[in-house]
Amino acid sequence: MPKKKKVNKAWLHDHMNDPYVKMAVNLGYRARAAFKLKEMLESDRLIKPGMKVVDLGSSPGSWSQVLREALLTKNGLINGRIIALDLLPMEPIVGVEFIQGDFRDDVVLQQLRERLNAEQLDLVVSDMAPNLSGVSSADDARIEHVCELAIDFAVSHLKPEGVLIMKIFHGSCYSGIVHRLKQTFKTVAPRKPAASRDRSRETFLLAKGLK
Repeated sequence: MPKKKKVNKAWLHDHMNDPYVKMAVNLGYRARAAFKLKEMLESDRLIKPGMKVVDLGSSPGSWSQVLREALLTKNGLINGRIIALDLLPMEPIVGVEFIQGDFRDDVVLQQLRERLNAEQLDLVVSDMAPNLSGVSSADDARIEHVCELAIDFAVSHLKPEGVLIMKIFHGSCYSGIVHRLKQTFKTVAPRKPAASRDRSRETFLLAKGLK
């Protein structure tokens, strides 16, 4: 059997037996990634009623689902705003405003500005990740680029006391991105949620308060 098929079979076995995958299905989340954001929001107490939040790289929508739950009132209404952005389409989520497109494009940014009505954001979350090739030097450059985009977006749209949660992967670009965040935000801390697999290079950076 070709090596790729063996790897795919092993991944599928692990995926189907993953407790977070099973919980995501049972709770109606679109991906197991929901539990990563859920843990960070709860442990660091990062969200409260009335907040305005943007979810970068939102598709398929599990992070937007978690944000919606966090802002949902007892009468079923959302106390706050959630705007999701992605190049890919996303199935609608009640109460979440979705903009499909590249947030670097002026047209997309104009749509966002119109919806926000010049108001700044309390929280920006980014689960964005590039397509990885397996070539370390190329992949690290792509990861760095995506992280820089998230930081630039946050700097342009966050309130002074706002918060950025951003996915990153350990590699040659990691220390540089942390340095950039520390130059830009008052506090920066890594987070590795329980739902993030131990063998994964993935981690998250939590940055608070623009300098």
